[in-house]
Amino acid sequence: MDLTPHRPADDDPNPLNRLTLDQLRLRTSMKWRTYPDDVLPLWVAEMDVPLAEPVVRAVTDAIALGDTGYPAGTAYAEALAGFARERWGWDGLAVERTAIVPDVMLGVVEMLKLVSGPGDAVVVNCPVYPPFYPFVEHMDRRVVEAPLGADLRLDLDALEDAFRRAVAGGRRAAYLLCSPHNPTGTVHTADELAAVAALADRHGVRVVADEIHAPLVAPGTVFTPYLGVPGAESGLSLMSASKGWNLAGLKAALAIAGPAAADDLARLPEEVGHGPSHIGVIAHTAALRDGGDWLDALLGGLDDNRALLAGLLARELPGVGYRPGPATFLAWLDCRALGLGDDPAAVFLDRGRVALNSGLPFGTGGAGHVRLNLGTSPEVIAEAVRRMAAALA
Repeated sequence: MDLTPHRPADDDPNPLNRLTLDQLRLRTSMKWRTYPDDVLPLWVAEMDVPLAEPVVRAVTDAIALGDTGYPAGTAYAEALAGFARERWGWDGLAVERTAIVPDVMLGVVEMLKLVSGPGDAVVVNCPVYPPFYPFVEHMDRRVVEAPLGADLRLDLDALEDAFRRAVAGGRRAAYLLCSPHNPTGTVHTADELAAVAALADRHGVRVVADEIHAPLVAPGTVFTPYLGVPGAESGLSLMSASKGWNLAGLKAALAIAGPAAADDLARLPEEVGHGPSHIGVIAHTAALRDGGDWLDALLGGLDDNRALLAGLLARELPGVGYRPGPATFLAWLDCRALGLGDDPAAVFLDRGRVALNSGLPFGTGGAGHVRLNLGTSPEVIAEAVRRMAAALA
């Protein structure tokens, strides 16, 4: 394949090709303000894209109207239900079993409060999204790890062992499922998720699924919502348009209950629903209802970026292991063969001036790895790999 990035034509719909580095450096968000200007940032999960036009229009109209009060209504849930039917063939999202929450991680905290207590265990599949650890621990819960398999998929034997340890002594326990998985981009199959539900039921473990990356699944790969598999009726899920349309600064998310978890969700304190941004709810609703064409163009661009990164690494850094996952805009890179120690991200930052996420905060299995953000232009990816290779020279 041609590994030379080219500037797009003016009519290229791929949003990853629309912004220059000079334009991106005008941004004041975390990605672009944490490091000096000589550092190329490919770390935190912000994408280098302009907003989808339906989102811009909805937010602009709301601000022009002064519609900046507290969130209300079910428009967000209705939009997500329609998106789920169209994209995933899932018609099980019942609007009456949803609640708006400030964002996915704060929603996770609230769901875990509903199904566990202080000192109880929360099982996670490491390596996994780093905030899982401090959020759980700050709730006075214990993290129990169930490592992914060597193929970066769920290891059901390890999961069952973790469930046994979590409920030892008759304690309650929860399983914080990351689906699709961050950082690997793995999409769990319907069979895997059904097996998870069966294990959880057998051991009395309540499942809370973080499904924030659900819209970001490559064409040809099937995403199955956890609540859509047999046996998941007591599960709870958190979903959001945040990652799919780059809306982290417009905070909102939805908590969704399976039929047997409706009473649990009903115990959610009313004030939790005051935390989301009303403008965020408007933006997310517009994205889910009217942002499908933009999302399709993005997904095609991310697929191209995965192939580009794999080719560049094979040519410039053949010692780096990369197993492209079909979801998220994140790449999990195994750098252990490079001899850079447990934290190769520190070396790439110091010698190459490229910022990646260190693998260490992702838990067991993260040492010697980095996470690279693919949600950028092909030119930036090529420059990042060039800098990484130069750091080893």
